[in-house]
Amino acid sequence: MRQDSGIALNELRVDGGACANNLLMQFQADILQVPVVRPKVIEATARGAVFLAGLATGFWKNREEIQRAWQADRTFEPRLSVDEAAHRRRRWAEALKRAGDWEEHSSFRYE
Repeated sequence: MRQDSGIALNELRVDGGACANNLLMQFQADILQVPVVRPKVIEATARGAVFLAGLATGFWKNREEIQRAWQADRTFEPRLSVDEAAHRRRRWAEALKRAGDWEEHSSFRYE
């Protein structure tokens, strides 16, 4: 993400059903080497709709008021060393390349 955006990533805030998986969140923190923060309310789509409706009806005065309503449930800190995380990212890139090459070299074809 840093390479694509040119912006330093200080933390990753997650949402959705997958963020309930502690193992996945720890894996992301380890690989990305940044804290991964899970909110108390993980269904961001529904919550976003509620926030927009509240803004439209005047329940909330502004975006800052909504931002104060956001609360963290848990933060997953990186546990892997920088070198080990880089090694695992390289291995993942190799696996993706091999998977992409598989169809090209396979005698099995979908018809």
